[in-house]
Amino acid sequence: MSLLKPFSKLPGLNTANILLVESEEQFQQSLADVLVEETSVTVNVRLAKSLPLPMENDESRPRIDLVVFIINLTSELSFQSAEASLKYLDPGYFLGKVCFMVTNARSASAPAERLDAVRKLAASLHCPLLFAENQTPDGVASATERLLTILKVAAGLVPIATALYMSNLTRCTLPLDIDQPSFD
Repeated sequence: MSLLKPFSKLPGLNTANILLVESEEQFQQSLADVLVEETSVTVNVRLAKSLPLPMENDESRPRIDLVVFIINLTSELSFQSAEASLKYLDPGYFLGKVCFMVTNARSASAPAERLDAVRKLAASLHCPLLFAENQTPDGVASATERLLTILKVAAGLVPIATALYMSNLTRCTLPLDIDQPSFD
């Protein structure tokens, strides 16, 4: 088990590689199907339930430009798996090459404490936090569009924009009263 490193391999020409990490694989496949339909750039999608990735394919694995942790708010296991996988990423990934995508945020069965925990995690790592609707094709298409924007910058395919600059613009921040109890 080794760390996944962002700059250990050379990038491909006009190619972007994304790693989708989701423990339950509910939203992962539908998102991957829409991502590979992109025509302006070649998008390679890798799927994983958790990190670390197996060592046997390490030599043939392309450079991963963006790691997306998909967290289902109705599942405690989903959050714990994403949190445990973070330690297998090289710190260089946290310079604009990691983001979190949350699903089922509107669900009544999703505890508010879990959403707060995800927001705190994303804010502490200075990573973007995206919300996605995984029940409709329009929701999947919208989530894909947002991911493609971040992926193109992280892969170096957008002139004058860097992943670190994009990360500073899109990172999750916490309101000052997040630790205060709510009186609702």
